[in-house]
Amino acid sequence: MKTIRKRFRTAALIGAAAWVLAFAAGAMAQNQNAGGNTTTGKSPVLAVVGDVACQPGEEPSGEKAGENCAGDTAQNLWASQAATAQQVETMQPDAVALLGDEQYQVGQYSDFESSYDLTYGAFKFITRPAPGNHEFYTEHGAVGVAGYGYFSYFNGVQINTTSSTAGGVTTPAGSILMATVSGNPDTGGAFTQPVPNSNGQAGQFEQSGGLGTAVYANGPSAGSTAPVGVGDGWYSYNLGAWHLISLNIECETQPGGCASSGSWLAAETAWLKNDLAANHSACTLAYWHQPTYSAADGLTEEGITAGAWWQMLYDAGADLVLNGHDHLYARYAPIKPVFEADDTSVTGVTGTWLGTSDPTKGIREFIVGTGGETLDAVDKTPTSSTDYDAIFNQQYLEAATGEFWGVMKLTLNPDGYAWDYESALPDPAQTISTSTYSDKGSAVCHAKPVLSAAN
Repeated sequence: MKTIRKRFRTAALIGAAAWVLAFAAGAMAQNQNAGGNTTTGKSPVLAVVGDVACQPGEEPSGEKAGENCAGDTAQNLWASQAATAQQVETMQPDAVALLGDEQYQVGQYSDFESSYDLTYGAFKFITRPAPGNHEFYTEHGAVGVAGYGYFSYFNGVQINTTSSTAGGVTTPAGSILMATVSGNPDTGGAFTQPVPNSNGQAGQFEQSGGLGTAVYANGPSAGSTAPVGVGDGWYSYNLGAWHLISLNIECETQPGGCASSGSWLAAETAWLKNDLAANHSACTLAYWHQPTYSAADGLTEEGITAGAWWQMLYDAGADLVLNGHDHLYARYAPIKPVFEADDTSVTGVTGTWLGTSDPTKGIREFIVGTGGETLDAVDKTPTSSTDYDAIFNQQYLEAATGEFWGVMKLTLNPDGYAWDYESALPDPAQTISTSTYSDKGSAVCHAKPVLSAAN
């Protein structure tokens, strides 16, 4: 089971409401990734899934037994990962939206090559990823890699072009340029990973500006100081009549952390504001990893922080939010995000993100964290009057299962969307009354308000 860093829904969001209205100047320009080509007259299809590829090889130090690809006799995680990959293959989508945690446990480049690439690598050309906590943070006693492995896999790596010997290390031409980074928050020590290219399929990786220190592990400058990169990874693209926005909510180990005043997060939010103002598409969706509304009692600091994005998306007339992190499938009714200043008893705590029903302008959230990793239970039974997740889920969760792996097919029509979640494989570790699960339906898009970047 993945580690869920449980946080109280009552969030320490200093000035959260004000953050929606004011951002740091100088938003970073990010690549606009092109969407897949579509046949004339045919609505494009988006395959949606997250939480995919198992840990290859031996368990990392401190890891729970049975969480690697071989798993145990009840759960072989190669089987679930391969089953959902086959679903995508059969679907023949125009693009694949990955909702984070593409590679467990800490998203090393070698793990991407040894696990993720063997199944989902078949769709790499049409993949539009968002990163998850397992690409950035320490999990289960292993050392996080701060996004280096994720960006190296999707953006490509820098190559040493000449044979060289430096610091007693001989590096042949054609080898991957490596850097050893130390001192990043939430890591158990130094990590050595390839140096990613600056721009590519995963958005922008800045070559400097990150936290910690680094040295080159090989190449002509082996042993000397290297810059510490920082993974941005937000971008947008158009597919059919739709505008799609991929965001990075993994703020904990970025400059400024998850505070609204943090330089990295403020820059991403400012970029989102400008992107929404420039968007004239009929329909809009956004996706990132950790949900603001959790179906598995797995709310995190990052999910709470993303509530401000919900408000911006709602104000811009967006239609859908797609998340992973919860290892289950969930579909919510359209809701209006509401910031409630309902807790003044804790120093620095200003309130929490709740929601109300809004069939006309509300945003529907889908959680599709069923790509292959061990599954989570759906949380719909409140244990107290302050069990906000379960209470919210009782009111607004329309469909959910934590018993099956599967992929959602999202058809992006000119004025609406149709969803079709089909199970690929039941969880053999659970007692299940049915062998398959299906949830499908359709809805229309909202009318768009007129926005400007100055609003």
